[in-house]
Amino acid sequence: MARDHKEAMKWFRLITDQSDTYDQFDLGCMYDKGRGVTQDHKEAAKWFRLAADQGDAFAQITLGDMYTEGRGVTRDHKEAVKWYSLAADQGDAFAQITLGDMYNEGRGVTQDYIMAHMWFNLAATQGNEVAVENRDKVAELMTPAQIAEAQKLAREWEAKPYSSTPGP
Repeated sequence: MARDHKEAMKWFRLITDQSDTYDQFDLGCMYDKGRGVTQDHKEAAKWFRLAADQGDAFAQITLGDMYTEGRGVTRDHKEAVKWYSLAADQGDAFAQITLGDMYNEGRGVTQDYIMAHMWFNLAATQGNEVAVENRDKVAELMTPAQIAEAQKLAREWEAKPYSSTPGP
C-alpha cells in the first residue's frame, strides 16, 4: 500500500477526539512536517500540547524544543524548561540532558552547576555517553562540595509518574 498522508490525516483527525496521546502526538508531527497537510507549526504546537498536558514525554520534549526554537510559539526558554522538566521528571534521558545543558548555560533558569551535574548524572546512569561527557565537563567547574551535593541530589531523585496538567 502506498503512503497517503492525506488519508492518514483524515483518520488521525477522527481518532484524536478520543484523547489518545499517541495519535495527538502523531497529528502534531504531521502538521510540524507538513505531511498530508499544509505545514503549520502553530497547529502542531496545539496538538503537541494536548498530548503533553496528558503526560506524554515525547510531546513534552517536542513542545520544549518548539519553545526553545520559537517554532509555532513565542520563543521562551522558561516555558521550555517547564516542558523539559515534566519529561525529565518521568526519567527521560534526553530531557534530563537538555535540562542539564540549560542549567549549565543559564537558559531559562539561573545558572546552577549543581543542578546541571545532577541532571547529567541521572541521564548518565541510563548509559548515555553524552551525559557522561557533559557531567564530567561541568564537574571541572565545580568544587568537591558542589559535586557531592549534586551526587546526593541524584541519589535522592526518583522518577515521578505524570499526574497533573501543568496548564499554559
